[in-house]
Amino acid sequence: MTSTDTPRRRATSLVRAGLARSPNNETAEALYLNSGFVFNSAAEAEAAFKGKNDVYMYSRYGNPTVSVFENRLAALEGAEMCRATATGMAAVFASLACQLRTGDRVVAARELFGSCHHIVAKILPTWGIETEFVKGTDLAAWEAALSRPAKAVLLESPSNPMLDLVDISAVADMAHSAGALVIVDNVFATPLFQRPLALGADIVVYSATKHIDGHGRCLGGAVLASKAWMTESFIPFYRNTGPSMSPFNAWVMAKSLETLELRVDRMSATAATVADCLAAHPDVLQVRYPGRTDHPQHALATRQMTGFGSLVTMEVRGGKENAFAVLDALDVIDLSNNLGDAKSLACHPATTTHSKLPVAERLDCDITDGVIRLSIGLEHPDDLTEDLAQALAKMP
Repeated sequence: MTSTDTPRRRATSLVRAGLARSPNNETAEALYLNSGFVFNSAAEAEAAFKGKNDVYMYSRYGNPTVSVFENRLAALEGAEMCRATATGMAAVFASLACQLRTGDRVVAARELFGSCHHIVAKILPTWGIETEFVKGTDLAAWEAALSRPAKAVLLESPSNPMLDLVDISAVADMAHSAGALVIVDNVFATPLFQRPLALGADIVVYSATKHIDGHGRCLGGAVLASKAWMTESFIPFYRNTGPSMSPFNAWVMAKSLETLELRVDRMSATAATVADCLAAHPDVLQVRYPGRTDHPQHALATRQMTGFGSLVTMEVRGGKENAFAVLDALDVIDLSNNLGDAKSLACHPATTTHSKLPVAERLDCDITDGVIRLSIGLEHPDDLTEDLAQALAKMP
């Protein structure tokens, strides 16, 4: 069940792509909360299970509400097919597990979200899969790692939390020469600001919990790729292991896509303002924001992205003690490990999202004890900069 919508401009696709009204002709997308579906005959059921007809069978396999979300996101991404998952981590894990076998090899950027790092470092090796981490910003390291065969490459760009970028086109060329498919976690950029498939990636994954929902309500994820790969590799794994998204969550996500552009554009504009304000503060050692010219990979960001996102990362003097003082003094901005929310959020990656990484690896990714990650929401920019200013003033 793939989208057959006529291509539309982005704003229109966000509202109308994948829309499939029932015979009742409802204005909003219908919500199908049922787990199963009935067949008109035993022969129809037999044909469905043989894959000879395209009907809904069971909501673990597919559901009309989930299809609306999948088709809408596929249209936005420019992907042939999408499958929604229960969480973002389910999307990452399933995109790897569905194609890997004992003896295969995976190369991953070192700068990964903590749980993604755990999958590559801890889980895959127990299956007899060789894994290797490289510094994502170092093309020479990628070249060396991909000088011999590999099955999959996993990266996120911009990375969590230091907003490092990977040259997706260059890595994709090297990966394909090594026989690997490239999986890009595109959460921070969102489908609005970066198109990994157009840059040469093979598979894109999302935590829809983040900007796509954008209101801290529902968990969800998505995997997008070619119809051939989805059909041959992903869907058999998906149908038989059950990481599917609930219809209710899919309904929320589909409705949230309608305002994604409005929210993310506003949040990103505010993030740029916040980044500039923090960069001028004497107690802030560094600010990472891809849109600033002092970002180490600003040139790549302007070439690879069409916008710079809602995340800002700063490092304050004094390490953990001062970082905690700032976080505890925030009034408008909430403390949370989530991101992409309408409300601005802050976290201390070294003790939360990346706390399970060995210290040496964490520091090699520049995640010091003074690093604070900010997810900028929809509040007025002045309220956020004033909140950060008063919080920074509370440092010892």
